[in-house]
Amino acid sequence: MNYTLQQLRIFKTVAETKSITKASEILHLTQPAVSIQLKKLQDQFDIPLTEVIGRQLYITEFGNEIAEVSERVLNEVMAIRYRSKAFKGHLVGTLRISIVSTAKYVMPYFLSDFMREHEGVDLQMDVTNKAGVISSMEKNAVDFALVSVLPEQFQVEKVTLMKNKLYLVGSRSPVKKGQKINKSDFKKLPFIFREKGSATRKAMVDFLQANGIKTGKMMQLTSNEALKQAVIAGLGYSVMPIIGLKNELNNGSLQILPVKGLPISTSWNLIWLSSKKFSPIAEAYLNYVKKEKDTIISEKFHWYEDY
Repeated sequence: MNYTLQQLRIFKTVAETKSITKASEILHLTQPAVSIQLKKLQDQFDIPLTEVIGRQLYITEFGNEIAEVSERVLNEVMAIRYRSKAFKGHLVGTLRISIVSTAKYVMPYFLSDFMREHEGVDLQMDVTNKAGVISSMEKNAVDFALVSVLPEQFQVEKVTLMKNKLYLVGSRSPVKKGQKINKSDFKKLPFIFREKGSATRKAMVDFLQANGIKTGKMMQLTSNEALKQAVIAGLGYSVMPIIGLKNELNNGSLQILPVKGLPISTSWNLIWLSSKKFSPIAEAYLNYVKKEKDTIISEKFHWYEDY
């Protein structure tokens, strides 16, 4: 037998996703490349690893055993890599972070140089909503989280990174130029909300309730990117963090609408459990953020100060 680590990695991912398409996306490979390597691995066994019923891919009992062995082999290979780096005095291991979906426009800039500097550090970053972040912290499954609303369920420590500003945005203004939108205008507008558990939704609902504003037709979408595209398409209006709207504001596909009481201003906070025992990697990352955050903000987010 002459299978490769790449073939084992591909098969393990296919077994986890039950889909060649999804596996190719995760591995950043083309579907034909995944299929070819899968076939080469299969050719080395007399027993099928997979079977297709209708259009659904299933992993056979033998295939599941091979997937489990593949995971163990790949973990051991990773352990060899870690030990090699450790003997050279490098940081090795995994940095685990959970972030709310809008923070995906922020967090990578506070990671890129650190990850380049420490080649032995792997990154696991879960992009979810506020409820998902809280769940991961309650389970002590992550080192850090990036949120704009601090959790109340447990005690945390924090480093404040930068402001988070939320404005009412739309593809066009429902009022004449120079006019502000008033309460009666809101009743006529279709509004698009994030799902329950989202900090963006909570900020929007709190603003509307605090100002006694009742909205008309309401839609709900489960990701910030989907919400943004719906607003661009003219399906409705929404209160959104502008951190993810740089290109759309510049090219005019979205515009900020003047409303009394906006923007809502919160802060992006890197948080961790007060009781957290840091690994060397987590401690090194926290020191990096404290030292470099002002430089990162001035270099990467200077446009943000215009709003």
